[in-house]
Amino acid sequence: MADAKEVLRTEFNQWAEQGRGEEMERHHISIAEQTFERMDLRPGERVLDLGCGAGWATRRLAQVVEGGPGMAVGLDISNEMIDRAREASAEIEDVLFVKAAADEIPWRDEYFDKILSIESFYYYPDQEAVLRELYRVLAPGGRIFILINLYRENPYSLRWVDELNVPVHARSEKEYARMLAVHGFEAVEIAHISDLTPTAEEYDGKWFKSAHELRDFKRIGALLLTARKPQTA
Repeated sequence: MADAKEVLRTEFNQWAEQGRGEEMERHHISIAEQTFERMDLRPGERVLDLGCGAGWATRRLAQVVEGGPGMAVGLDISNEMIDRAREASAEIEDVLFVKAAADEIPWRDEYFDKILSIESFYYYPDQEAVLRELYRVLAPGGRIFILINLYRENPYSLRWVDELNVPVHARSEKEYARMLAVHGFEAVEIAHISDLTPTAEEYDGKWFKSAHELRDFKRIGALLLTARKPQTA
């Protein structure tokens, strides 16, 4: 997987240089905020933002969990993204950014209370290995939240598969739920998070044929997978 990881690192370093990491906040803010609410974050919790990019979500998490042992850790394979995240977060306490692959998290076992991944999980070359690693670093009773727009039940998102410069997984809801269960997670739940941002009357972008299609994409929404590590793990 070394080559695949290097392809990812190179691609997202380029994204960072183009300022696309910061753009992600605008693109995903609606579905992210709805997910934050479902996470029921509390002061003192330790949370991991997997595939954090330029760190916009990590900073929001840190502002909620700060205090005592509370900490938000952002992890990304792109060194350029991590550099930008650190620079933008210099004035924020209880936040830390680490450059690492998602299947090689440099952290001790059972550390995090909650783990969040926004729009990154489908990029990981070995998702099975990532889930094993997430299980390892998650505390017993801890919960994970995986939020993705690219999945089988959203047909508009499948247009991205052949257009992106890196390989991606386009799995179904049932496939993801089964993967989580196989790797020891319980209370697996599937939800759809509609994008509530307004849509302009005209659309002239790349991915949709019309504003109507974009509205339909937002209505179908992102896939939110949630699960818990058993207390007796």
